[in-house]
Amino acid sequence: MTSDRHLNGTVSLVTGASSGIGEATALALAGLGSSVALVARRMDRLERLAERIAQNGSRALVIEADVGSQEQAQNAVQRAVTELGRLDILVNNAGVMLLGPILDAPLEDWERMLEVNLAGLLYCTHAALPHLLKATEDGRGVADLVNISSVAGRVARVGSGVYNLTKHGVGAFSESLRQELAARHVRVSLIEPGAVDTELQSHNRPEVREEIRQTFAEVDRLQAPDIADAILYVVTRPRRVAINEVLIRPTEQTR
Repeated sequence: MTSDRHLNGTVSLVTGASSGIGEATALALAGLGSSVALVARRMDRLERLAERIAQNGSRALVIEADVGSQEQAQNAVQRAVTELGRLDILVNNAGVMLLGPILDAPLEDWERMLEVNLAGLLYCTHAALPHLLKATEDGRGVADLVNISSVAGRVARVGSGVYNLTKHGVGAFSESLRQELAARHVRVSLIEPGAVDTELQSHNRPEVREEIRQTFAEVDRLQAPDIADAILYVVTRPRRVAINEVLIRPTEQTR
């Protein structure tokens, strides 16, 4: 099967672009010719990433925003469209993983996961959909909305209840939206990584970080570019091909 392995003339927006999967995805999209809007809270990291992209001959727009804020998320999408001219690909990657028992959990941890993992994804999607639909009318004739979930969106486990809740929600929302938009050529795809060597787990309390370390001590974890490569596969399929869901684990990960 052939694919269109270039994205010249397209515009992508990646949330959580300051590190990890978001950073790797932005670099990968730019490497295929897409102009990329980089959205995250850490401006210094975004600026360094934009410089790397520019050095490789592509265009990057730095947008400092917390997608958990409805206003900031909407403004980020609008600024990307205004300054880059269109929007063909949205990668909802921003997320936080704050694990631990449900009993006596800090409520602020739950609130932050709901804000970013669910509300942030919804705010960006709502703002982007009119532009993605418009993008299907020219260029590739198709647009892509890629939502980053997790293995935790498939199986609930002790110690990750609210994180499970958010990622199961992402999966349900993605499938419903996929059905709604299929005939209009906006492809909605769900990426579900297993253990990836990023700073995602570093935001947890020390005892939780140690438990994660022990769980995956013997596992050769995925790297962020592995997930970016899966995303590139999704968005470079021919117009007739939609990759609805990708579950990707390290070879040694059993659960």
